[in-house]
Amino acid sequence: MMRFLVAVLLGAALLSAPARAQNKPLRIEITEGVIEPMPFAVPDFVPDSPAASEMARQIARVIASDLSGTGLFREVPADAHIGAVSDFSAPIQFADWKAVNAQALITGAVGMSGDRVTVRFRVWDVFAGAELGNGLQYAGTADGWRRMAHKVADAVYSRITGEGGYFDSRVVFVSETGPKDDRRKRLAIMDYDGANVQYLTDSSSIVLAPRFSPTGDRVLYTSYETGFPRIFVMDVGQVQRRVLNTPEGTMSFAPRFAPDGRTVVYSLTQGGNTDLYRMDLATGHSERLTSAPSIETAPSYSPDGGRIVFESDRSGTQQLYIMPAGGGEATRISFGQGRYGTPVWSPRGDLIAFTKQNKGRFHIGVMRTDGSEERLLTASFLDEGPTWAPNGRVIMFTRETQGAGGRSSLYSVDISGRNLLPVRTPDGGSDPSWSPLQD
Repeated sequence: MMRFLVAVLLGAALLSAPARAQNKPLRIEITEGVIEPMPFAVPDFVPDSPAASEMARQIARVIASDLSGTGLFREVPADAHIGAVSDFSAPIQFADWKAVNAQALITGAVGMSGDRVTVRFRVWDVFAGAELGNGLQYAGTADGWRRMAHKVADAVYSRITGEGGYFDSRVVFVSETGPKDDRRKRLAIMDYDGANVQYLTDSSSIVLAPRFSPTGDRVLYTSYETGFPRIFVMDVGQVQRRVLNTPEGTMSFAPRFAPDGRTVVYSLTQGGNTDLYRMDLATGHSERLTSAPSIETAPSYSPDGGRIVFESDRSGTQQLYIMPAGGGEATRISFGQGRYGTPVWSPRGDLIAFTKQNKGRFHIGVMRTDGSEERLLTASFLDEGPTWAPNGRVIMFTRETQGAGGRSSLYSVDISGRNLLPVRTPDGGSDPSWSPLQD
């Protein structure tokens, strides 16, 4: 059996509930096996005032949705609850939650004062009858209640798995409308789960491949508004943008930030040749990184900024290569059947996600940084353009349906290939880029 420890679901290798309570704390551990998802309960949070009642209910529902969506947790539905939580400070009646086999219990309270909202919560190990860590509190404005719910879910996820969460994050993508032969595309941004969609550009020109900065405050993308592809950088908060200073008459595309946020690597076509360049954003100074009679594109930095993975047809077919960030000799890492493209380095630095085309099918896959342990996670008519969640455990990508009216949509999958889920957007969607966790 292929050893692929990190490309598996965070399996819940749990003992029976009573034995687990005696021998180990509540914890989902990384294993090669997938056992039953952990049962948990999230009763409606307690409102500190009548005005907070609906928000308290909604926050609990978002937390439950976040956790259930990972495939690691299974919610005990409200109609199965025996007990109730009507006082955040009152002792927990653990017997009521043991009876419905909830191994984890999340309780909380929501207060409102004008436009200010405060969320308090606790996480309980039901069978041990103990709290996991200490209670926490988040505060914000009423229109930011979903972010507070995501923050609670991140904290719960981290306490039980020992991993970083990914719920309080955003995705920038290309929103698509209209028929396939007249597709309108504009940049949009949303919460990781498809909520709170906002549009950053209009549909007057084609936009492609948006990419978040390491701090999530800027976006690189390619636009055809000048008649040929040029790279723009946008300040997300103010929706201000500027075009990168590349030579007139050239085509620049496929940009991506370096981990320091000060440098951009991209492809530039000049004189019939496409090579990789990097640019200092402050000075506009650019430097050529490759020089080969082939197409070099889709670069992505390693998390430490020391290397770049990219796609090239220098071997005669589209394959993946790694080279030093300053240029130099490149090493091929893909050797399976088919063509490889759109490589993206994991935030953890241990894996590279990619698109693969083979025998008329497209796949999203992952491999080690030396090309070993290749694993295909999906297969369809057209899957492409992977992007990593901040914790390196989930990948989002574009899936297009077959036919003249084919529609592009966003999907996510964990790195075991399990838990394939659609990401709901108002219209079609493509080219996602996942932000880091928000501050």
